[in-house]
Amino acid sequence: MSDLLDQIRQKALDGKRLEREDGRYLLTEAPLLEVGALASDVRFARLPERVVTFVIDTNPNYTNVCVTDCQFCAFYRKPGDKEAWTLTVDEVLAKIEVAASRGATTVLLQGGHNPALPLDYYLALVTETRRRFPGVTPHFFTASEIRTMAEVARLTVEDVLERLWDAGQRTIPGGGAEVLSERVRQRIEPKKGGPEAWLSVHRAAHRRGFKSTATMMYGHVEQVDDLLDHFDAIRRLQDEHAGFTAFVPWSFKPGNTLLEKWIKHYQGPSAYLRMLAVSRLYLDNFPHIQASWFSEGKETGQVALGFGADDWGGTLFEENVHKAADYVNTISVDEIVTLIRDAGFTPAQRTTEYEILKRY
Repeated sequence: MSDLLDQIRQKALDGKRLEREDGRYLLTEAPLLEVGALASDVRFARLPERVVTFVIDTNPNYTNVCVTDCQFCAFYRKPGDKEAWTLTVDEVLAKIEVAASRGATTVLLQGGHNPALPLDYYLALVTETRRRFPGVTPHFFTASEIRTMAEVARLTVEDVLERLWDAGQRTIPGGGAEVLSERVRQRIEPKKGGPEAWLSVHRAAHRRGFKSTATMMYGHVEQVDDLLDHFDAIRRLQDEHAGFTAFVPWSFKPGNTLLEKWIKHYQGPSAYLRMLAVSRLYLDNFPHIQASWFSEGKETGQVALGFGADDWGGTLFEENVHKAADYVNTISVDEIVTLIRDAGFTPAQRTTEYEILKRY
């Protein structure tokens, strides 16, 4: 082990915060297997039990209409497009009913930025989900969707969050972060705004009492400093209210996107495992790091459990965004349990907020 990695090891195991240069070294030069081993040690220092959690969930969409034109997205259609669609409240609830009948306790609902939808539509989705399916947590609407609601309704983000809270919502997903760097967001999603556009919604949500996740979609135009900007931004925000439950990174899927032609080299499993391990070490105030079997493959998901991850993610009975980029992966609860066990861990079903419901 190099002197620098040994110094980082001592910091991490002593509970001291890593600096930016530590992160740079871990992302670019440190031996992958040694970084993974250290991340695993830190994971067990914080979470001693050999338990890996998962959630039974689904990820439907209520509309594909969007005016934001993100270059990485193959899912959206412009208003008026012949392939554009928006579901009614009852149609969305029918999807939730199917998921609930299969044991889902979380529904991660997302859509586009559709200026034709009034705030009452979103509030009805929350209210009716809570009324009809009391065992399901409405884990609805990313930060940019909430900003769209506020703009259309001519309200503040805080006002919208208050109304969602009154309707019964308590958590929001972390999608739409991509890479929280001014340079990257200007390049791949200029209409979404800079990092603060995402951070400010989560800050306001945490202040109100919501829990949320933080995500990262890497593997496109970012450089190392952009990744460190992202880590620093979410770590600072977590210091404020401790509102993030988990960090969830995944690699960009370029199929059928405008950004596809700019991707020169596919970043494979080793890049993903490094990202997970570094996040466990750098994000010292995040309780959970989620492995993504869905975006990276089931075998990589298993290996990730030895690189600092303690959560397997969800079942994702329905998922359409990656599907639009020609990437499809499915799994059953029994398969999740088997994969976690075969990796040497105890599977446990959890809620959206990481409360254990059942150990297997």
